[in-house]
Amino acid sequence: MNTRPDRRRDVGDAIFADEVGIEYGIYGEFRLRSAYQPIFAPRGRFLEPVAVEGLIEPYLDGQPGAPQAFFDGIPAADRLYVEAMCRVLHLRNFRNIGVDGLDLFFNYNPLINDHPGRALAEIRLMTRHLADFDLHPGMLVCEITEQAADDALLLRLVREMRRDGIRIAIDDFGTGHSTEERVGLLKPDIVKIDGAWFSQLCRHAAAEKFFRPLVSTLHERGAKVLVEGIEQAVHLRVALEGGVDLLQGFHLARPKLAGTIFNENPLAIDALLEPESKVVQLHQRR
Repeated sequence: MNTRPDRRRDVGDAIFADEVGIEYGIYGEFRLRSAYQPIFAPRGRFLEPVAVEGLIEPYLDGQPGAPQAFFDGIPAADRLYVEAMCRVLHLRNFRNIGVDGLDLFFNYNPLINDHPGRALAEIRLMTRHLADFDLHPGMLVCEITEQAADDALLLRLVREMRRDGIRIAIDDFGTGHSTEERVGLLKPDIVKIDGAWFSQLCRHAAAEKFFRPLVSTLHERGAKVLVEGIEQAVHLRVALEGGVDLLQGFHLARPKLAGTIFNENPLAIDALLEPESKVVQLHQRR
């Protein structure tokens, strides 16, 4: 794997298309592929897909690997390059879902690109080329991950994206730096509740009693609430009774590679709430 820093590298030079037009990235011995996990909104007795989150699956010798292990192994000098490549892949491959009307969530780590000039230039370059990918800013939701970051830089980045029409989500709320203070600072459009934190909460008999006031508080601050990591019927029940707006997790749908036929059919809530309706947890994807 190339570990030498090279700030002149263009991620476009490492992106190729397969025989059906699905794009992938090359980094060292890895082939990076876009996968998309559906995000659902409750509508009456059903959950309807309204968005997807772009995630990366790293392949080595034709076999999928653990995303977290791949990202943890990237040298510091290459992290910005790989992060940018992943984002470009998600934007370019989104049209291959074949479904209209979906929004696209993508991750943004504020620590990887912490130079104000470069960070702002990257955002402007991204928005300038959205039309090339059949996208417009109103379809995009930028997830600010939970890492520590300079508040002034975060505010500048958020203002720049909002100026272009991109919505803001705070990821992993309940852990690390994704706190009520960050909600107050960034005033996000969406707050994503951390799946591991939520799973622990659901172990309590009175989980709904504790969770509902949190959702109400976030709603009062003008944010929609998304619970990720829905992996069991009890998770879905607590989230729905808490009044959340959006849901994501293996119990509902797993990520699928770009080009896979997207299932547009709404999910019946009653069937998903059956105790025996369980999904075996897979490794987390990024």
